[in-house]
Amino acid sequence: MQRSQVARLEKVELRYQELGKLLSDPNVLENRQLLEKYSKEYRELEDTVFLWQKYRKIQNEVRKLEDILGDKKETPEIKELAEEEKKTLKSELAEIEKELSYLLRPDDPYSHRNVIVEIRAGAGGEEAALFAADLYKMYTRFGEKRSWRIENINHRPTGRGGFKEVVFAIEGRDVFSTLRFESGVHRVQRVPVTESSGRIHTSTVTVAVLPEAEEVEVEIKPEDLRIETFHSRGAGGQHVNVTDSAVRITHESTGIVVQCQDERSQHQNKIKAMRVLRAELLQRKESKQQREISKQRKNQIGRGERSERIRTYNFPQGRVTDHRIHLTLHNLEDILNGEMNTLIESLQREMREERVVVGKEQT
Repeated sequence: MQRSQVARLEKVELRYQELGKLLSDPNVLENRQLLEKYSKEYRELEDTVFLWQKYRKIQNEVRKLEDILGDKKETPEIKELAEEEKKTLKSELAEIEKELSYLLRPDDPYSHRNVIVEIRAGAGGEEAALFAADLYKMYTRFGEKRSWRIENINHRPTGRGGFKEVVFAIEGRDVFSTLRFESGVHRVQRVPVTESSGRIHTSTVTVAVLPEAEEVEVEIKPEDLRIETFHSRGAGGQHVNVTDSAVRITHESTGIVVQCQDERSQHQNKIKAMRVLRAELLQRKESKQQREISKQRKNQIGRGERSERIRTYNFPQGRVTDHRIHLTLHNLEDILNGEMNTLIESLQREMREERVVVGKEQT
């Protein structure tokens, strides 16, 4: 490991220890804003410090084994065992070094952000809407298993229990870094409930995962906003809104339209709609070329065509295939019930290795 990396890791560990003390300081405990800030930073450093401490511990074990190998009094049998153990530990050190190199890369400023998730039915009509509902359940169940907080923002249901569109926020630890690779077109192959002949249909759903923006990151001029209110469309009965509580906001400069109808309060709906608008504007702000702004969403989720897919969910064969990393899993039902760990971790590992290689090439 390079000296510069060791120096950075030692600095990270010192900061981690400092934060541990600050989090038990009565003055910090009484300041909610400061407590949240330090707690977040402490959690962000946790994995790096744990790996660095493990790395040093293994290094010490390797040195002890080298002492045994250099000891003329030790028997050949003991030295043989020591040599085998040393090889195993050296291999483990190499893996940890690779992981630490990734963790020390220039940090993605959005990796620890909460997210806005937008799911929309693509090609396939009612069947696509039904699968949009399946994906919504998949992500919310996955989030619940991780103790994330799910907050609905807007939804457009269909009569058969599907969604033409569903927008929701997810808050929790490392949400964006976990879900960022879910953006794209998801393809489903199954026999629709509306199909009497038993033919398999192919439908698509688009997913966009947007990091939440801080208010100071994007400038929104009041004169750029057109705010409209309307009756929200409920399922009937006691949940129907009889007031104009739903809010639609149009950002005149960019043409972005967002809306929220899930709260009974017009004020709360406006707050949620503004969160979505900020996330949309942040995404556009980060575009490398201004002329590509209007295409940013298309670049991320495509047009919903069947050929533009990142993943296929094949019901007859019970499999899920991620086409980006050529991974096929045969536990579709479990995945749709939120058991996404293998899928997510495989994606993160492949993308991480790809970034490390790119980083080396650039240096």
